[in-house]
Amino acid sequence: MKTLENHMILFDGECPMCKAYTNAFVKTGMLGAGGRAAYQNGMDGVCPLIDKQRAVNEIALVNMENGEVTYGVKSIFKILTNACPVFAPLFAFNPFVWLTSKVYAFISYNRRVIIPAPVGSDSFAYQPTFKKNYRVAYLLFTWFFTGLILTSYTRLLAPAIPLGGAYREYMICGGQIIYQGIIVRIYQKRSFWSYLGNMMTISFAASLLLLIPLILDHWFHMQPLFFIFYFIAIAGLMFLEHIRRTKLLNLGWTMTITWALYRMILLGVILFL
Repeated sequence: MKTLENHMILFDGECPMCKAYTNAFVKTGMLGAGGRAAYQNGMDGVCPLIDKQRAVNEIALVNMENGEVTYGVKSIFKILTNACPVFAPLFAFNPFVWLTSKVYAFISYNRRVIIPAPVGSDSFAYQPTFKKNYRVAYLLFTWFFTGLILTSYTRLLAPAIPLGGAYREYMICGGQIIYQGIIVRIYQKRSFWSYLGNMMTISFAASLLLLIPLILDHWFHMQPLFFIFYFIAIAGLMFLEHIRRTKLLNLGWTMTITWALYRMILLGVILFL
């Protein structure tokens, strides 16, 4: 692939996703060996006129020869167009640019709740801007697909776990958002949006893991006991991940205890009522 010479991409050094895909640009030869750097290491040395806050929100690509800076999805398109010119018409198609920019923003503005970074006294001065509309969209997205997958998975648990109505899992998942939202609002208001985003990432990630037995069930018809034990194992991983993330948010044990209580109470209601 053709290398985009004399350019440097500035990525979030606290974001594993950002590290991975910018490293892929270098490994595949789309950028030179020194074509990436964490913006936490200093942006002024790369380009004194760079918009620092925008570079934190939208990944910046700097032309080291003339100081020109592109941001966000346009930075990625510039690298890909140079490597594969055949895609140039697609990347110049305005509806496609608009759609991909929205998807990029959706991920970028939620990246700290997708994969959280510890916040300490030595954190970089510039942090991703919080945008409520993208956080609400993330909560709705994860709520919908978590409910959708769980609705399909519960049929594998029958008759050990009674089947519910078409909207039961959506109501359970949505109920937890409301329940935990009220508690975190009372307990530590400033962590409201961060906690809910992290909590729904855990639920969404767990639901994606449930796709494995759902797919296997098409070829191998196993007993419900297997799916029950698999579900219990996933619930255990969720519990451990919830503990890890609440520690990063400095929320202690309160939110984990209420999170677990909600699930145990709902399980009792499903089994015995």
